Amino acid sequence: MILKTISRLPSACILLLTTACITNPVFPERELREPEAATGYVEKKAVYGDKYMVASANPYATKAGFAMLEQGGSAVDAAIATQLVLSLVEPQSSGIGGGTFMLYWNKAKQELTTFDGRETAPTLATSDLFLDQQGKPLPWIKAVVGGRSIGVPGLIATLKKSHDNYGKLPWSTLFEPAIRLAEQGFVVSPRLEKLLGMNFNPGIHQLPEINEYFFPDGKSVQAGDVLFNKKLAKVYRSVANDGIDVFYRGWIAKKIVEKVQNAAIAPGLLTMQDMANYQVKERKAVCGPYKNYNVCGMAPPSSGGIAVIQILGQLEQFNLAQYPVNDVQAIHLYTQSSRLAFADRNRYVGDDDFVSVPVQGLIASDYLDKRSALINFNKDMGKAIAGAPNGAMAQGDDSAIERPSTSHLSIIDGEGNAISMTSSIENGFGSALMVEGFILNNQLTDFSLSPKQNGQWVANRVQAGKRPRSSMSPMMVFNSDNSLKLIVGSPGGSRIINYVAQTLIGVLDWQLTPQQAINLPKVTNRNTVTTLERGTPAELFKSILEDKGHTVKVRDLNSGIQAIEITKKGLVGGADPRREGLVLAK
Repeated sequence: MILKTISRLPSACILLLTTACITNPVFPERELREPEAATGYVEKKAVYGDKYMVASANPYATKAGFAMLEQGGSAVDAAIATQLVLSLVEPQSSGIGGGTFMLYWNKAKQELTTFDGRETAPTLATSDLFLDQQGKPLPWIKAVVGGRSIGVPGLIATLKKSHDNYGKLPWSTLFEPAIRLAEQGFVVSPRLEKLLGMNFNPGIHQLPEINEYFFPDGKSVQAGDVLFNKKLAKVYRSVANDGIDVFYRGWIAKKIVEKVQNAAIAPGLLTMQDMANYQVKERKAVCGPYKNYNVCGMAPPSSGGIAVIQILGQLEQFNLAQYPVNDVQAIHLYTQSSRLAFADRNRYVGDDDFVSVPVQGLIASDYLDKRSALINFNKDMGKAIAGAPNGAMAQGDDSAIERPSTSHLSIIDGEGNAISMTSSIENGFGSALMVEGFILNNQLTDFSLSPKQNGQWVANRVQAGKRPRSSMSPMMVFNSDNSLKLIVGSPGGSRIINYVAQTLIGVLDWQLTPQQAINLPKVTNRNTVTTLERGTPAELFKSILEDKGHTVKVRDLNSGIQAIEITKKGLVGGADPRREGLVLAK
C-alpha cells in the first residue's frame, strides 16, 4: 500500500504537529503551542509582525504559506501553498475535492474582488434529487454518503484563476511543500484522531478506499502516526506541471467521474462535461457600514456576507461598545439580531444566477432599522419571521443542514495585499468517496432537500448547474479612509455567521485584539435556541437568558477563526484555540 502509517512518534512530536522527529523534515521548526488540551482548550496569545503574516488551521499549512512569503511570493501564492497542505493534513475539513470563497484585496489599486469557487450541481440534477420514491426528503445522513451528493469541485480552478491574476511565484513552486509532505509523511494530529473516533460519517467504514487510508489493518490512525499519501502527491505533481486541465478534462477528471458514477453507495450524476464546463465566478463583494467601518463579504450563493452585515447593522442603534466585553445584555441583543438575519437567509438567499436575491434590499439601512425595531431589550422574540425587503419575491423557507467541517485562512503579504479564504468539503470527510488520495465533497446536500415548502419553491433548491447556498463568511473590514483593518473568517457550518459576527463585535466594539476576540466564549442563535459554549464563562448566562425567555442549550462549539488586524503599529494575528491553528509573522 502507498497510503499507510508508520511507527508512533513521541508525545512531544504529536503536540507540536512537527516532522522534527522524522528524517529530512520538510520545514525548519518554529516554536508551536499545544494545539488542544485533553479537555477544553488552551487560550492562545496574539502574534505580532511588521511585514507579512499567515494564519491557518494547521501548523504545516501555515508554514507552507509563510515559506512562500519569505521567497517573495504574494498573498495569493501563500494562500495556494497553504490550502494545498490543508488538503493533505486536514482532509476532514477541506480539499481539492471541494470548493471555496476567496476575498482578495489589491492594496496598490485599492480594489476588493471575490472569487466564487463553490461547487456546481451536475447537468442531470433535478429538484427531486434528494426525494425518495414517495416524494419525501431523504434523511440527511443518507443523502450525504456516496456519489449523489457530489458537486463539481471548484477549489483548484479558484487557486489557478487567482494565481493567473495575482500570483508572483511559479505555479509549480506552490505545490512543492505539499508534495514533500505527502511523500515524506506528516504527523497525524490529535484532532484528526478524535474526529475519526467520533464515527459521525458512516461512509468512512462503508467505502473501501477511505477506510483503508484511515483504518489500515482495521485500526484507526492515531495521533503521532505518520501518514503518507503518494496518490495525492502524484495528483499534485500532475496539476503542478500540466495545469488544471488534467483535473477538469484529463486523467484526474476521468477518475473523479468514474468514482462518482460507479459509487458503491448512491451512484451520482457527474459527467466529464460537467467537469469541463466548470467556471470560477469573479463577483463584486457585498459591503455595508458599521459604525465608522465598511464591512465586506461574499455575495450569493454565500449567505454569510449578507447575514453578518445584517447582524451588525441591526445592532448599531444599541451601541454595544457601552457594555462590558461579552456582557449578557449585549449577548441577548446579538442573539435577537441573529434570529432576524437567519430568518431572511433561510427565505431569500440562494444562487443569484438562478433566483433573484434581494441583496441590496436585505442590507439597506432603512430595512435594517425596521428589523432592528423588532428587537425587545428584555425578552427573546422567539422564532423570527423573514421580512419584506425591496426586491423580494415569494419563496419558501429553507432549513438545509450545513455541517461544521470547513477551514479558513487569513493572509497579508509584504505589499499589503490580503486574502480571506474559506474552503470546505461540507460534512466531516465529505461524501466519504475518496479518489486518488483526496476526498470528494457532499456539497449538494447544502441545497434544500425538499424543493418546496408550503407550496412555494425554495430559493436554495437543487437545479442543474446551480451552486448550493453556503454560510462560509470570509470577511474584510475597512477603515473610513478605505485602508484595510481586519481579515477574518471561520469554519463551523451555519454557525460560521455567528462566530464571525461575534468576533467582529469583539474587535470593532470592544477594542479587543483579534486573538482576544477569538478566545471569547462562543454564543450562537440560528433562529432556534440560544447555544452557549460548554466549559466557558458563557455557561453563567444560562439562567439570565432563560429569564428573558430564551431556550438555552450548553454544548461544545467548534469555531476555527483565523484573523489578522492591521494597526498603526503593525500586524496583529490570532488563531482559534479550539482547533490546531497557527499564526506566523515577520
